Amino acid sequence: MIAVHSREAAFSDAECARIVTLARGAATSDARLVGQQRDHNLRRADVVWVDDLPGTGWIMERIIEVVRGANRDLFGFDLSEFAESPQIARYGAEREGHFDWHADIGDGVVAARRKLTLVVQLSAPEGYEGGLLEVMPSANVVQARRERGTGTVFPAFHLHRVTPVTRGERHSLTVWAHGPAFR
Repeated sequence: MIAVHSREAAFSDAECARIVTLARGAATSDARLVGQQRDHNLRRADVVWVDDLPGTGWIMERIIEVVRGANRDLFGFDLSEFAESPQIARYGAEREGHFDWHADIGDGVVAARRKLTLVVQLSAPEGYEGGLLEVMPSANVVQARRERGTGTVFPAFHLHRVTPVTRGERHSLTVWAHGPAFR
């Protein structure tokens, strides 16, 4: 099984810009892990939930297409739904935005059923420094591609992080595909 899958142009440049513009016009909340208090040593980012934005059904349609293809071609997990709203995150240099090593599968009814994570790069790579999405499927760290619109899909149990943003800001779109417990 391939541990990390990249799909170039999962979203077009224009679609990425549209998503970022929608997020900039919405109220943000400080990011935190499901069921936990904010820990700025673990994560510093502002988030907007796609379900809170009007006229964004097209985003979910594209997400379903990307995840379905990656799962069919590479992972073969038993997936049943997307039980959580996609999240648009902004990691800014003014706060050294980052997300330290973590896995997306976890405690709680919803997080325990996460099977695949999709992260879409919404920012152009020249718009920021740092902010690398790194996935650790084994003893090796894999850097996700930075091209705008690239979707990176990996099992939710893999450790991953976003390194601190040192200049500019990085926007990403993240969603989790859910299914019955792993056996």
